[in-house]
Amino acid sequence: MDELVKSLPSPTLPGLHLPCLDAHKGWLFKWTNYLKGYQRRWFVLSNGLLSYYRTQAEMAHTCRGTIPLATAHIGVGDACHLVLTSGGRSYHLKATSEAECQRWVSALQQAKDNATVLMHHSDDSGDEAPIPHEERALTQGVLKTLASKLDDLSTCNELIGKHGAALQRSLSELEELRGSNDNTDKVKAVNERATLFRITSNAMLNACRDFLDVAESHSRRWQKALHYEREQRHHLEETIEQLAKQHNSLERAWRENPSSYAGRRPQDGDVSDDNEEAEFFDAMEDSTAFITVTAASDIQHKQLASQVSAFTFTESLFVCFKDTSTNHMQLRRTRRTRIPDKPNYSLNLWSIMKNCIGKDLSRIPMPVNFNEPLSMLQRLTEDLEYSELLDRAARCDSSLEQMCLVAAFSVSSYSTTVHRTAKPFNPLLGETYELDRLEYGYRSISEQISHHPPAAAHHVTSQRGWTLWQHITIDSKFRGKYISVVPLGNIHLQFHSSGNHYVWSKVTSTVHNIIVGKLWIDQSGDIDIVNTTTKDTCRLKFSPYSYFSREVPRKVTGVVEDREGTAHYILSGTWDDKMESAKIVESSHGGGGSEGKQKTVYQTLQPKLLWKKYPLPENAENMHFFSSLALTLNEPEEGVAPTDSRLRPDQRLMEEGLWDEANIQKQRLEERQRQERKKREAQANQALEDGEFMDCQIFLKNYMCSTGQDIEGYQPLWFDRKTDENTGDATYFYKGGYWEAKERQNWSQCPRIF
Repeated sequence: MDELVKSLPSPTLPGLHLPCLDAHKGWLFKWTNYLKGYQRRWFVLSNGLLSYYRTQAEMAHTCRGTIPLATAHIGVGDACHLVLTSGGRSYHLKATSEAECQRWVSALQQAKDNATVLMHHSDDSGDEAPIPHEERALTQGVLKTLASKLDDLSTCNELIGKHGAALQRSLSELEELRGSNDNTDKVKAVNERATLFRITSNAMLNACRDFLDVAESHSRRWQKALHYEREQRHHLEETIEQLAKQHNSLERAWRENPSSYAGRRPQDGDVSDDNEEAEFFDAMEDSTAFITVTAASDIQHKQLASQVSAFTFTESLFVCFKDTSTNHMQLRRTRRTRIPDKPNYSLNLWSIMKNCIGKDLSRIPMPVNFNEPLSMLQRLTEDLEYSELLDRAARCDSSLEQMCLVAAFSVSSYSTTVHRTAKPFNPLLGETYELDRLEYGYRSISEQISHHPPAAAHHVTSQRGWTLWQHITIDSKFRGKYISVVPLGNIHLQFHSSGNHYVWSKVTSTVHNIIVGKLWIDQSGDIDIVNTTTKDTCRLKFSPYSYFSREVPRKVTGVVEDREGTAHYILSGTWDDKMESAKIVESSHGGGGSEGKQKTVYQTLQPKLLWKKYPLPENAENMHFFSSLALTLNEPEEGVAPTDSRLRPDQRLMEEGLWDEANIQKQRLEERQRQERKKREAQANQALEDGEFMDCQIFLKNYMCSTGQDIEGYQPLWFDRKTDENTGDATYFYKGGYWEAKERQNWSQCPRIF
């Protein structure tokens, strides 16, 4: 019993108020890892922050880490040891002597007290509506209570484990003495330990009950606070949306009649002379409110931007920011977050697929029942959902770390396919799709350059330091029980600052249970990523799913190697969830593997998260399991090319749930495309018959292939076929002109395909 009482948590003693130390510097030993142990670091304590450097010279340019003391816990271990805990991370430090350790503890404690006072003062004197002092004190009290209860739970958990082990030993000893008359002492010891274990268990249950009661009693208050924040965000959304509407209307009115706005000045008495650079606009007739935008005031824009950043999550708001080079206001539009629910149409799949075994599915007309309301060009563009990985990679100084992020990006493109068993619309020849997302730094344009076999060219330019392009041909076959989709072609990625050029291809996608059972999709094969500039490589292995395998489903593994073949990073994860990287610190050859090969055993540091899949939107199961980006890809937009996938009528009707009408439109478009193909073939044959050379047919066919034309003589509008200087492969390069044509709204060169 006494042991249990001694083990209970004791109240924390109040800290001593020591003399103020504005700054403190010196050498301490910091624990790094089990390989390197404690390493000597230069620590600087100033303004409530403890920063550390490898050397004193690094203070001018490189800080290795900073610990905020206002929220840190300072603990003293054995002689010369101290532990700082902040943000869930512990820093183990060691001084050269006990006196030096005591000086650091005193300085840290004083700096923490000063930082806490300053933080509270800053909170109480803020300009924006602060939380009442009583509310803040109550919340802090609740958090302290919860923390105390958690400590109690932890202590009780340790005691339960300790007393449970002792009880188990006593029971074992009692079992050995069975049949002996001299076992009275053993039985008494077992009873005492059982009683102790029961008391500890009851304490654990009571602590759990207390923790739950405290959390439940304050959950309603926290719900109200969350509801208030949501209302504030909604109000801000409406305000900025109104601003965007007024700006668009004013810009349109100025373009229609710019002369009527020239030289306009406010009437006398409306504004002082000190505000001559301000622009005031009349409210639109259909506007319920009016906001004045002052072009000369950067402060208002910064305040508005700070409010948006405080309440926005991703792209749910209009974001207004100022372009200092052109003094022009750019707006991020609100993107839609849902589409009409998918109708529940029943269809006999086998009745259609039984005659397609072994055939190319791109040549077989299918009803829209098997489709999702996106084209293949839009699915190709959907690979950019995690473009921030490439933004991070562009900022990397190490090509090997950059390779890890590029590999994670190549895996992330499959994350949206895990539930997407429906096929996208096969684009018409000459169909295009643009995605203008300068708010995320990039612009994307793709074009269907061949119909049989179906092939597309894609080009993306980012203002954040990278360019991506690809030429993909789809080879899809029905094998009886499953459909295999094999993308042929390479993806190219180049970073502007370093010039690093990466090349890789896609793996095979397989849709299973075509005849019987629930459809499910799998990705299998290898991806070899090569940095053609530094010769670094990464091989990613997509393990095929097996019912009898013990491995994690959808597993992806990889190794990043330099040009010498030395492994530096291990990549692991799943293509539908996340990818991690672990730095290799040591490698060795283990036991024999399959086929007599030796396995290589890598010792690594703790893995770091590279990429994590975003959660699907609410009600995604009724919206074709579209991601947040996929929901916006087919959203109507003004000013796009007349060949854009958003304008395809059968795809639009299917999205709206009018599948019968969509099938009629799909048949019309496919028949029209067949007639256009016949015309091009007739023109090509006529040109061959009129040729003067003996081998004219071979000559013209070779010419068409070299210039990017197919046998029917189609020439892509926005892409040219050239040889890549780095890889030697023939691919399609964006030749420019699309965004300039969009700016002028001159689409006269576009064919009429819809």
